[in-house]
Amino acid sequence: MPQPGDPNPPRLSTEDAFLELLTDTLEMMERPARGLFLEKFFRSVAHVDLKEAQSLEIWEQVLARKRELSENAGKNIALQVALVDVLASANLLRLPIVMEYEDLRKLQINATTDPLTGLYNRRFFDDYFEKELNRSIRYSHRLALVVFDLHRFKEVNDRFGHPQGDILLQMVATTLRKSMRTSDYAFRIGGDEFALLLAQSDTEQATAMSRRLRAAYAATIEPMRLGISLELDYGLAVYPDDGELQEILIRVADERLYQLKKTVQPPAQAPAVPTGARPAPTAEKQAPPPVVPVAEGSSTPEAKAPTPERRRWERVSLAGTRAYALIGEGVDSTARVVDLGYGGVGLEVARPEELEESFHAVLHVPILPPVRVNLRRIYLKRASTGSSRVGCAFVT
Repeated sequence: MPQPGDPNPPRLSTEDAFLELLTDTLEMMERPARGLFLEKFFRSVAHVDLKEAQSLEIWEQVLARKRELSENAGKNIALQVALVDVLASANLLRLPIVMEYEDLRKLQINATTDPLTGLYNRRFFDDYFEKELNRSIRYSHRLALVVFDLHRFKEVNDRFGHPQGDILLQMVATTLRKSMRTSDYAFRIGGDEFALLLAQSDTEQATAMSRRLRAAYAATIEPMRLGISLELDYGLAVYPDDGELQEILIRVADERLYQLKKTVQPPAQAPAVPTGARPAPTAEKQAPPPVVPVAEGSSTPEAKAPTPERRRWERVSLAGTRAYALIGEGVDSTARVVDLGYGGVGLEVARPEELEESFHAVLHVPILPPVRVNLRRIYLKRASTGSSRVGCAFVT
């Protein structure tokens, strides 16, 4: 319900307003009268005959479900959504006249998926793992659990920022989707932690898939030239070979994941040095020289700079693709994405003077879902075609 004094209270539909009023009215009624009213109410809206006690019990479930859905969604969920959900779960909804089924379906999807990667979330993992394990026990089938995480992922966030880390997590999700069978399920169960449930898979099959996923992810991020040995580490457990309880299988998979981390420690890779750039000093770690911007139209050519600035990471060219960026909170303009790296992005814009020093953008890049980023202008380079290249750094 909107609070008194709200400057812009949400506008309720006629049905929602009626149900909200109904809730307040029922709170003031004696229990026998409330039960009698609800008995007639459920007969009217859902064409089901419930006893007085059943009606009161169902109504309490509806109110509890509304609170739960509102907490999960982070906003007030209409009472009619909870009403349909409870009635449908109890197989009491014969005529879905209260709301559209598609609205309920969207709500259920949002409650079970991770918003960043689109994979199923931890809550759904716990529920589905239990159901699949019971199914495997009932039919004497094997069930493999594989847990993954990104080796040295914290270093990526610390060096390049969280927007780049989010892109790497989305690339893990893409790799999992491409490699799974239709009977497999993928989940994001933590920050950089993922899981796969492989029905009717033994240890050999699960190991082969895990290695294939690891290699596929390494090949996907190799062009990014991160300079960090970012590996997709894994550990697995199989029912019934490694245990028959959910918590035991999770513990075994976690232990094997950390065993892999201890035994496989690839050496750190130095950042790639582009052709023509000076190698970094080897005797002592030095801070990079400050970048001194040269005003447009200056008589000092770039070739006379005493020390060429070495790019800390390589960019991936997006020439020939349809990559683009939506700029501004309300999509003030669009720009073509020229290339992308883990420090920033190159944009081709027609009127660079309209760009603020710092601005928001949503990047639309092939393969990846749209990514929202904060950008800061670093340099501007005019092109002979009349457009301009604007180099931007990611800002956390």
